[in-house]
Amino acid sequence: MCLNNPEYVKVNNKKYKINTDFRVAIECNVIAEDDNIGDTERPLAIIYKLFGDEGLNNSQDWEQLIELAIKYLCLGKELEDSTEESDMDLEKDRYYIRSSFIQDYKYNPYDMEYLHWWDFFNDLSNLSNSEFGNCCILNRVRNLRTLDVSKIKNPKEKEKILKSKKQVSLNKIQKYEISDEEKQNQDKFYDLLDGGD
Repeated sequence: MCLNNPEYVKVNNKKYKINTDFRVAIECNVIAEDDNIGDTERPLAIIYKLFGDEGLNNSQDWEQLIELAIKYLCLGKELEDSTEESDMDLEKDRYYIRSSFIQDYKYNPYDMEYLHWWDFFNDLSNLSNSEFGNCCILNRVRNLRTLDVSKIKNPKEKEKILKSKKQVSLNKIQKYEISDEEKQNQDKFYDLLDGGD
């Protein structure tokens, strides 16, 4: 896999085209974290999302394809185990991300026909985040989520911040509802796994 916005991976002298749009990468992340998807189906679903029928139909390459998929989704780096609780969810924070991109970059990634996952992630990682007020909404929310309230001495201020933290908690934000088209794509995927047409 090349280091600059890869478009393909190579397994046993066979090239597989990657579906590189950032929305696909976010779907893969949702799949990876969905406890309702079994351990066998999860990697196959990610292979299908990224490499389509060609990846799914070449079972001899699945092991390498999932390794390359994970590396691609991690922007060319190895997957790291982390015990830290995440302060952001790419799906649940969609509206914060949208507003922040518009504020900082003057474009809405969700309105674009295509945006490479690595370009999206690079822009996401470089959103404004300053203690001096120049901070996008997403990073204000993330900073609030990780704020250590034990250091706040004023009880009224502490209560106010705890209330605000609760309002933007990832547990409070509604989960993403899938569209009819996504449901049909899921059904097609499971039909393929069952050997259907």
